[in-house]
Amino acid sequence: MRADSPKGTSKAVVLSAILHLGIVGFLALAVIPCSFYEELFQTLHLPESWNPIACTKPVSLQGEIIEAELIGVTGAPPPKAAKAKPVPETVPPPPSVPPPPSEETPKIKTLPPPPEHPDTKDQEKVVAEGIQKAEDAKKEQEEKQRQRAAELDAQAAKQKQEEEKKKLDELFAKMDAADKSTKQAQNKANQAKQQMQDLQNAQDNGVPDVPNAAQRQTGQNGPDSGLRAQYLAAIQNTLKQNWIGPDNIPPNQQCLLHIIQLPGGQVLSAKVDSSCPFDDAGRKSVEDAAMRASTLPYKGFESVFSRSVDMYFKP
Repeated sequence: MRADSPKGTSKAVVLSAILHLGIVGFLALAVIPCSFYEELFQTLHLPESWNPIACTKPVSLQGEIIEAELIGVTGAPPPKAAKAKPVPETVPPPPSVPPPPSEETPKIKTLPPPPEHPDTKDQEKVVAEGIQKAEDAKKEQEEKQRQRAAELDAQAAKQKQEEEKKKLDELFAKMDAADKSTKQAQNKANQAKQQMQDLQNAQDNGVPDVPNAAQRQTGQNGPDSGLRAQYLAAIQNTLKQNWIGPDNIPPNQQCLLHIIQLPGGQVLSAKVDSSCPFDDAGRKSVEDAAMRASTLPYKGFESVFSRSVDMYFKP
């Protein structure tokens, strides 16, 4: 085969191109720093052992670091600082602790400086107003104290007046009770005297339990002098002996009384008629006289005895 054939020429060209590309790639690899490849492998998360171009690790010696500076012709510029390879974090960082709160210093308010030429008139006005307010407050307090004292005096006077009125009422009540007791005692004395006189008159006229009179009358103050009239007169005399009534009963007035009794004269009930002219106290005194007697005359009047007796009572 001839060397200058078209097939051999194209093959030589291809090999020449490949050779040039290899030279250019080798030069590119020589120019790019080794740190670029390390960063590339770390970014792609590839093992470091696959990296053919690894940077030389600096030699670390034990002991203190000695700083020296070369002087003279032997001096050389310091080496460029190589970018440190980041170390993967295997230990979690400690928890962050917030810094303690700083104590704020309290701000002290500064007062404005006093005026160089104070107005004495304004100061005198302020002092005068303060004195006037103090005097007004003192007068108001004194007025309140006077009003309070007046209220206490009025309350004490009212209480004293009520106590005096109470004492007077008690005194009048005692006087009324004493007067009532005196009147009751006088009435009892008068009744006892009248009873003694009636008994004396009854013994004198020979008719028991019948008061003596210039003209014989019945229990109804009529002219009948039979046994029935004597029976009613005996009941009338018994009621008078047991009657204790008020002094305000008008004279010459009589009250119709209804009596219910048992054989033997025992009183069961006594009720005045609605036509009785006496007041409530007088009516009650008539009814009480019959109940107080308890037993009315019966012996000797059996033939004219009546279970229900209606008669006029005249004090």
